[in-house]
Amino acid sequence: MTIPRVVVAGTSSGAGKTSVACGLIAALRARGQIVQGFKVGPDYIDPSYHALASGRPGRNLDAFLSGPELIAPLFLHGAAGADVAVIEGVMGLFDGASGRGELASTAHVAKLLDAPVLLVIDAASMARSAAAIVHGYRTFDPDVEIAGVVVNKVGSDHHVELLREAIEPLGVPVVGALRRDDRVTAPERHLGLVPALEREARTLGAIEALGEAVLAHVDLDGVLALARSAPPLAGVPWSPMASGEVLANASPRPAPARTPGEERAPALADGAAATIAIARGPAFSFHYEENLELLRAAGATLAPFDPMSDSALPAGAGALILAGGFPEIFGAELSANAPLRADIAAFACAGRPVLAECGGLLYLCEELDGVPMCGVLPARGRMAGRLSIGYREAVAVAGSALWQAGEAVRGHEFHYSAVEGDGAAAWELTARGRTRAEGLVAGAVHGSYLHVHWAAFPQAARRLVAAAARDPSRAQASIRIAAAAPGGGGAPS
Repeated sequence: MTIPRVVVAGTSSGAGKTSVACGLIAALRARGQIVQGFKVGPDYIDPSYHALASGRPGRNLDAFLSGPELIAPLFLHGAAGADVAVIEGVMGLFDGASGRGELASTAHVAKLLDAPVLLVIDAASMARSAAAIVHGYRTFDPDVEIAGVVVNKVGSDHHVELLREAIEPLGVPVVGALRRDDRVTAPERHLGLVPALEREARTLGAIEALGEAVLAHVDLDGVLALARSAPPLAGVPWSPMASGEVLANASPRPAPARTPGEERAPALADGAAATIAIARGPAFSFHYEENLELLRAAGATLAPFDPMSDSALPAGAGALILAGGFPEIFGAELSANAPLRADIAAFACAGRPVLAECGGLLYLCEELDGVPMCGVLPARGRMAGRLSIGYREAVAVAGSALWQAGEAVRGHEFHYSAVEGDGAAAWELTARGRTRAEGLVAGAVHGSYLHVHWAAFPQAARRLVAAAARDPSRAQASIRIAAAAPGGGGAPS
């Protein structure tokens, strides 16, 4: 398949990759192009900016989480229907999984996609030295095509002239020069940028300003020419339907498009309904798009709710997903919603399957920094002031609705909080030669800091949907009764 594509890479974190990528997406969209944004690596936040800029779901390409063999299929799937794809890198161009060479680096993904690279340089405090940087990055790995340079945070027209005179004799064109602009500074917090949807109006304004800057100061036709120079990409697009292995007697058909509100998919083969309540809103916004597509393809209706404002779980829910996010930022609002906390506790007490990743794990604890949470897990959460980050090899210690005991997966951790409590561990994690227990399993509740991209492990979605379909209406009725009973909402016994 021939899909024009370009990778936006940086010399380091903070060089301006997100600004350039979002500006390119917005500018190309303003020119009438259908643009698909991708993010190299496990990050959830940058794709939320891509989604606002493009009007399409943001997607990730992570060669550690999915395996290198799925990068091209996932790209072909996500870019279907787009005129051009903009792929934002992670960290510096050649930075990948620690101790694993090029694995999961931007350069690795660029080679897997046979895509030209735009190198973004923070040129605020340099002139001719920029040429030495370009030379080094261009020659470090000859299989990576540095096709153009965008110099960022330039101070004047004369500064731009100095940079062009230094870089272009290397045979690499300077396709853009962006000035310092306070309008396009995205708000940050302890895990990086603030998710776009938390401050949508402000973010849209910043993206619009970035698009205007790119239109004014980047050779957009030149960038499109570079993107169109990418050769046809071999392979078959990834399919959530094929990965989900449609159950017997179900008629195979494409997964339906996502719509606002409930997200529906074909019914399970036995005719049972499978509704999965899925936390949305500012506190729980970290979802890989392919995970949701796998759930729908396996037969689930995804029923979104906002834990900060909804007083009960969606009616008929047979399972619950509490994804990552920022419950520590919204702890007071989450705690104040006592009816929903009681409903979630009763849901878990009734033995319904619950998946809680990272922020969801904190929400299920008895408390978070002294503020009452759902009390589902016998644990307490606190902000630790120390970052835990990195790829992890994981083996399931206890069986759950998603994972069989002894099953091996790959995942990623990224958190400043810690959870202290008792109970069966969810995972045995290994990183840099060290192994430790992590997470908690209690009944049908699986809580962990580990983020897993299910494209490589589609069985997780199938199992969760099957568990959700097990007589959910009767279970939901008992949950409502338990929630209304005196003392309802405590931790499971």
